[in-house]
Amino acid sequence: MIKEPVDHIPSVGEKTKEQLEMLGITKVGDLLFHFPFRYDFFEVKPLTELNHEEIATIQGEIVSEPNLSFFGRKKSRLTVTIQVGVVAIKAVFFNQSFLKDQLIRGETVTLTGKWDMHRLQITVQKFHPKSFSEEQTIQPVYHTKGNLTTNQIKKLVSYALKSSVDEIEEMLADKYLTEYKLPNRPQAVRELHQPTSKTTLKHARRRFIFEELFIFQLKMQWIKEHHKKQTQGMPKTFDESKIDEFIKGLSFELTDSQNRVLNEILSDLKSVNRMNRLLQGDVGSGKTVVAAIALYVACLSGQQGALMVPTEILAEQHEESLKEIFDGILNIELLTGSIKGKKREERLERIKKGDVDLVVGTHALIQDDTVFNRLGLVIVDEQHRFGVNQRKALRDKGLNPDVLFMTATPIPRTLSITAFGDMDVSVIDEMPKGRQPVETYWVKENMIERVHQFIIKEVQAGHQAYIICPLIEESDELDIQNAVDVYEELQDVLPNDIQVGLMHGRLSTDEKDDVMREFASNDIQVLVSTTVVEVGVNVPNATLMVIYDAERFGLAQLHQLRGRVGRGSDQSYCILLADPKGDTGKERMRVMTETTDGFTLSEHDLQIRGPGDFFGKKQSGLPEFKVANIVDDYRALEVARRDAVEVIKQDLLNQDSEYAKLKELIESDPKIQDRIFD
Repeated sequence: MIKEPVDHIPSVGEKTKEQLEMLGITKVGDLLFHFPFRYDFFEVKPLTELNHEEIATIQGEIVSEPNLSFFGRKKSRLTVTIQVGVVAIKAVFFNQSFLKDQLIRGETVTLTGKWDMHRLQITVQKFHPKSFSEEQTIQPVYHTKGNLTTNQIKKLVSYALKSSVDEIEEMLADKYLTEYKLPNRPQAVRELHQPTSKTTLKHARRRFIFEELFIFQLKMQWIKEHHKKQTQGMPKTFDESKIDEFIKGLSFELTDSQNRVLNEILSDLKSVNRMNRLLQGDVGSGKTVVAAIALYVACLSGQQGALMVPTEILAEQHEESLKEIFDGILNIELLTGSIKGKKREERLERIKKGDVDLVVGTHALIQDDTVFNRLGLVIVDEQHRFGVNQRKALRDKGLNPDVLFMTATPIPRTLSITAFGDMDVSVIDEMPKGRQPVETYWVKENMIERVHQFIIKEVQAGHQAYIICPLIEESDELDIQNAVDVYEELQDVLPNDIQVGLMHGRLSTDEKDDVMREFASNDIQVLVSTTVVEVGVNVPNATLMVIYDAERFGLAQLHQLRGRVGRGSDQSYCILLADPKGDTGKERMRVMTETTDGFTLSEHDLQIRGPGDFFGKKQSGLPEFKVANIVDDYRALEVARRDAVEVIKQDLLNQDSEYAKLKELIESDPKIQDRIFD
């Protein structure tokens, strides 16, 4: 019965079938796994245990005739006296006049509503015309579509449970059920739909939280293992003393964190297996020099390196800094969309011949006419700014080159091992020595004149400032500052010798690059911008970041913006102009002023926003779990990942019949193939 079409259930007609299909329910078995998204708990308590104004459930006998009165337009008030133990209380029903005939003297009823301890009165929200058994005190609530109701779905699920629950096959090996004290699969499904108690419901949920996270982590580890076995890389053989010499010659000392991450990357580069690693590091933590050393290793091995970045000006800046780092040791070329004609042809020819060791560029690197001689290492900076196909196109330019993705967006560990579970992850979690934390202040709009004076003070000291606004132009719908208005205002209030620039998303790429070049060269001292500078160029002279309507940004975005300053040796500042009305906005401002650690902030952001909004819907890459929540269930996620690693390591999917169902499930998942070739 479990595989039968859902309209085999006697009460399901054509219309109901269509509405069930909208919920993804086409077979009887699909009903069994359409789990409630929440539960209403109607636990009956004695009056002595109730708190004033709490939502409570009570049970008692009706001892008076109901009294119905009308007031206002079509409004009603229905009252009745209920005997609860030795106490008579008043039950009040607003706008529920239809219940009058159901309130019969002498009958026992269960009522849920707001309890008034002083008046001995309950304002009823939910009426149950009988006493509850323990099972009935926990009521599941389902997602519905169209005209379907939770009660209809309950009846259909009840039918499916009676006819099909015993056909559900177990997915987990006995060791997990025993070790973690989990109910079997059919039992857990039944409990999720028809809980017999809070305890049994909790264990059923625990079982499916583990199952969902375990299966997902198995898929991630399976993909990771597939990459290692099926895709041989281009192992690097090089003189390690040259790397040591190069590191000693740097004008600064690497942090312990940089050294640790570098060793992880070098180990990958020496291996016959292709590197597939994500390098996380807070803004200014020194990812670029680690990437540079990795590129040097590729070049010492007789291979070429490529660094792909999202914008032309960032590409130019990376080229400049790499030329400074290598000081003539390597042949470095820049390849961007604005390099055209003969100059472009000459560069492409040198890259093709192998005369160029290292190519820095934008999307131009993945054009058809860009041909590498022996591409051995691909580094993608701010990888979330590129699509899957773009990243794959660059990889395909070489013969299975090693790949290193970099991001300055600190990602909480729970999201890291979920969204990037098929990759190795390295984290630089230490800032370079001598780097001063950015001092952050939260001020209200009424202090704007003092903010203007502070901008003037910083510029007159020879520094520069960013001013960030949420919108480009004035909006009637949102009362928030916009870049055009602020730009015009600052031109009026700042001295004439302070040049103010304007940048926003409606400018062309060339126009944005021109503005950023002027700012980088200090031809513009104050740059008014929308969040397009969130990931941008390095301007060490910028020491002030002012963010208007800061409560409208997430913590991760605020931190990225703050990271635009504090890149030089001078003390830098971030001013959050905000007047948040809600607790969430106030909490964000408080957290921003108390910590400059991106990973701490990312954990707070995850708690506030939830996993679905952390990356943004398009970039999420996160699975949708029916029961598990990776924020609340992070401990289970860690356990599931540990167990999944062990299963793959011991090859249990192939060696143990207890894992046959899991193997079948993984290999039949079409998304697995997409991840393999990402």
